[in-house]
Amino acid sequence: MAKLDLYNIYLSMEREDIILSFKGDITKELLSSVYQIVEARIETDNEDPKKKKKFFHVLVECLQNMYNHMESVQDISGTDEHTGSAIFVIGRTASGGYRINTGNFILNENAGILKDRIDKINAMNPQELKAYYLERLGATEFSEKGGAGLGIIDIARKSGNKIEYDFQQPSPKYAFFTLSATIN
Repeated sequence: MAKLDLYNIYLSMEREDIILSFKGDITKELLSSVYQIVEARIETDNEDPKKKKKFFHVLVECLQNMYNHMESVQDISGTDEHTGSAIFVIGRTASGGYRINTGNFILNENAGILKDRIDKINAMNPQELKAYYLERLGATEFSEKGGAGLGIIDIARKSGNKIEYDFQQPSPKYAFFTLSATIN
């Protein structure tokens, strides 16, 4: 491993007002600890209870979405497998809100479907989002991973902002999906 310039990483995280960042294997136990750490951190900020509740709701949805839909992938070189490896960064915005960024591997074949779903959600106004959420809530079809597609809808509804996303293709089989949600 190359020598890291931790001081510059620290300064960058300080500039970006990062509350917590993590890269590695995501487990239910880790997510439980993350919720506790973030809650303790923002308790000291005397945050508006309504904003705090909205933030935690979106945080749980973002991290659960990442956990439930990440793929186990082989290293780009084709060697060892990284089960459940992902990244997330939680921070404050310049305007006093929060920003949650997640990144995980998905199958390339699912990237187009996910892009279309997010674009559809981003095109809706709050009333349309609520109606779509209720429609999906009553749906009887579930994805291969057992969800009804409510997570991303809920992230858009609760954050009150458009979902930002990106797909990078590090290999022919996998895409690296990033999702960013901002809570004002």
